[in-house]
Amino acid sequence: MEIGLILKIGGIGILVACINQMLARAGRDDLSAFVSLSGVVVILAMLMSEVRVLLSTVRSVFGI
Repeated sequence: MEIGLILKIGGIGILVACINQMLARAGRDDLSAFVSLSGVVVILAMLMSEVRVLLSTVRSVFGI
Protein backbone atom coordinates (compact mmCIF):
# COMPACT_ATOMS: atom_id res chain seq x y z
CA MET A 1 0.00 0.00 0.00
CA GLU A 2 1.29 3.41 -0.86
CA ILE A 3 1.76 6.14 1.71
CA GLY A 4 -0.21 8.51 -0.54
CA LEU A 5 -3.29 6.32 -0.29
CA ILE A 6 -3.04 6.24 3.50
CA LEU A 7 -2.74 10.03 3.62
CA LYS A 8 -5.74 10.44 1.31
CA ILE A 9 -7.84 8.18 3.54
CA GLY A 10 -6.76 10.14 6.61
CA GLY A 11 -7.56 13.44 4.93
CA ILE A 12 -11.00 12.28 3.89
CA GLY A 13 -11.62 10.99 7.41
CA ILE A 14 -10.67 14.32 8.98
CA LEU A 15 -12.78 16.25 6.46
CA VAL A 16 -15.81 14.02 7.03
CA ALA A 17 -15.43 14.29 10.80
CA CYS A 18 -15.32 18.10 10.66
CA ILE A 19 -18.35 18.33 8.38
CA ASN A 20 -20.16 15.79 10.55
CA GLN A 21 -19.56 17.85 13.70
CA MET A 22 -20.66 21.09 12.03
CA LEU A 23 -23.88 19.53 10.78
CA ALA A 24 -24.61 17.85 14.10
CA ARG A 25 -24.22 21.11 16.00
CA ALA A 26 -26.46 22.87 13.49
CA GLY A 27 -29.18 20.34 14.20
CA ARG A 28 -28.94 18.59 10.85
CA ASP A 29 -28.43 15.06 12.11
CA ASP A 30 -29.93 13.53 8.98
CA LEU A 31 -27.36 15.20 6.74
CA SER A 32 -24.65 14.35 9.23
CA ALA A 33 -25.40 10.65 8.89
CA PHE A 34 -25.49 10.98 5.11
CA VAL A 35 -22.05 12.65 5.07
CA SER A 36 -20.62 9.88 7.25
CA LEU A 37 -22.06 7.21 4.99
CA SER A 38 -20.80 8.90 1.85
CA GLY A 39 -17.32 9.18 3.38
CA VAL A 40 -17.26 5.44 4.00
CA VAL A 41 -18.40 4.76 0.44
CA VAL A 42 -15.70 7.02 -1.03
CA ILE A 43 -12.98 5.33 1.03
CA LEU A 44 -14.22 1.86 0.08
CA ALA A 45 -14.20 2.87 -3.58
CA MET A 46 -10.59 4.00 -3.21
CA LEU A 47 -9.63 0.68 -1.63
CA MET A 48 -11.25 -1.52 -4.28
CA SER A 49 -8.09 -1.76 -6.37
CA GLU A 50 -6.03 -2.75 -3.32
CA VAL A 51 -8.56 -5.44 -2.39
CA ARG A 52 -8.46 -6.75 -5.97
CA VAL A 53 -4.67 -7.06 -5.77
CA LEU A 54 -4.93 -8.79 -2.39
CA LEU A 55 -7.44 -11.34 -3.67
CA SER A 56 -5.38 -12.10 -6.78
CA THR A 57 -2.31 -12.63 -4.60
CA VAL A 58 -4.21 -15.00 -2.31
CA ARG A 59 -5.49 -16.92 -5.33
CA SER A 60 -2.00 -17.27 -6.77
CA VAL A 61 -0.52 -18.39 -3.46
CA PHE A 62 -3.13 -21.08 -2.87
CA GLY A 63 -3.51 -22.00 -6.55
CA ILE A 64 -7.23 -21.37 -6.71
